[in-house]
Amino acid sequence: FQMNKPAVLLVIMVLLLIVLSGFDSSFSFEKDFPADLNGPDVLAFANLVGTVEIAREKFRSLSVAMPEDAYLWRPMDGVRSVSEVYQHIAADNFFVPTLMGIAAPPETGINEDASTFRAFQERELTRDEVIETVEASFEFLSRAMQATANDLDRLITLGTSETTVGDVWIRAVVHLHEHLGQSIAYARTNKIVPPWSN
Repeated sequence: FQMNKPAVLLVIMVLLLIVLSGFDSSFSFEKDFPADLNGPDVLAFANLVGTVEIAREKFRSLSVAMPEDAYLWRPMDGVRSVSEVYQHIAADNFFVPTLMGIAAPPETGINEDASTFRAFQERELTRDEVIETVEASFEFLSRAMQATANDLDRLITLGTSETTVGDVWIRAVVHLHEHLGQSIAYARTNKIVPPWSN
């Protein structure tokens, strides 16, 4: 077995780096980087609220950029249309806080009963009404999140399991970004460039 000069040099350099780095085979993340969930580097709740504001602005600009005829577009039968995705987001933004005891605006008709959430998102709305509804829902969601900032460890029941207020907010933010990605794909399929990517 013959090694050429570059290969030999590479092996020697790797071995030297290992020796000189003082490699410790007993390294472990648990030992060397102990988790401190109360430390200053833990994601602050304000950052989570901030990500909602980023999603809010992107949904707003994308919903305005989509022409009215594109609101009825759907990638295939049985899948939400552009309009239905936006209405689903608005419904969820109004619904999730009710699970923590925060009443949705009366005009939405939404309460902690999931059937009210479904009824809200099935309403027939114009493009402008959808845009206004999505914006109002983000305003409500943001206020609700801020109202619970000191209550994140409170236990609540979600479906049949127990969780915390903070955990529900994390799930809500993940859900928003899931549908933001969907909405971006819908826009690009309709040859609409997301305004923030220009």
